[in-house]
Amino acid sequence: MTYAPFDLSGKVALVTGGNRGIGLGMATALAASNAHLAIWGRNQDANAQAVELLSKLGSGDVKAWSVDVADEASVVDAMAEVRRHFRRIDSCFANAGVGFGGKPFPDLDTETWHKNMSVNLDGAFWTFREAVKYMVERAQTGDPGGSLVGVASIAAIEGAARNQAYAATKGGLISMLKGIAVEHARHGLRANAILPGWIATDMTDAAQGSDVFQSKVISRVPARRWGEPKDFGGIAVYLASDASAYHSGDTLVIDGGYAIF
Repeated sequence: MTYAPFDLSGKVALVTGGNRGIGLGMATALAASNAHLAIWGRNQDANAQAVELLSKLGSGDVKAWSVDVADEASVVDAMAEVRRHFRRIDSCFANAGVGFGGKPFPDLDTETWHKNMSVNLDGAFWTFREAVKYMVERAQTGDPGGSLVGVASIAAIEGAARNQAYAATKGGLISMLKGIAVEHARHGLRANAILPGWIATDMTDAAQGSDVFQSKVISRVPARRWGEPKDFGGIAVYLASDASAYHSGDTLVIDGGYAIF
């Protein structure tokens, strides 16, 4: 018999950036566990492909919205549409992210700094703020509970040379989630951060094609391989499920052991 809390039937999960990469890896497991899914992504073709894939995996309804999380109005409107369509939101995964950088710190320009902030931190803030509004409202009517999950990075806890802007957004995301966890625990909400290591996604295409990176960095991963989007399915289902009802304010590192080696 399957452990009952991992069956997400009746629960609604929102995944930003859920049409590819880590977001799609999480959404795939959530769908297979029978969750209803709201997918946000900017690319409509990728959204459609994700819906087609995810709709075949479980008993839940899957719908995608074209949303730019760097646009506050777009986030506010899309969250309202998700609420109208599904009638509830049980878990919210702020996964949409960008990685602009690669310059020595003295040469880091303000435009690059703001590009990282607008998606990775501002976008997560608006997404969580709107989700929490609804979750608190629901709790006040006698239906408490909710899970907020931010996809950060091990860059937040290590020295990310030439990547300070990106790292700053991920460190800020962790701090925001800890604040949410403390402030809204009385409403049954929990908030946690996932910290991926070196994962094979579009964002790491250049590094994947580098023999030097493979020999100098990936060789130091104790698991001896790149991470894959599917490696995030289990933690997503756990955090969306009732099994994690007392787990909050944590940073969950998924990196094949890289950060401790």
